Amino acid sequence: MDIKTDGVFDFGSRTIARCTPEEIAACPVSYTGKFLGPVLEKGKKTTKKSKAV
Repeated sequence: MDIKTDGVFDFGSRTIARCTPEEIAACPVSYTGKFLGPVLEKGKKTTKKSKAV
C-alpha cells in the first residue's frame, strides 16, 4: 500500500495504490514507486545472474 500526503499543512492523506510492489512502481503519481522501480529492476538483474550460476 502506498499512502501520499502533499503539502506542509495537509493534515490528511490518501491511498495512492493498494497492489503489488511492481504495480506501485508503475503508478505515475506514487513517490514510493519512483524509488521502488529501480530497486525492483536491480533485483531482477541480480536474480538472473544468480540463476545462471
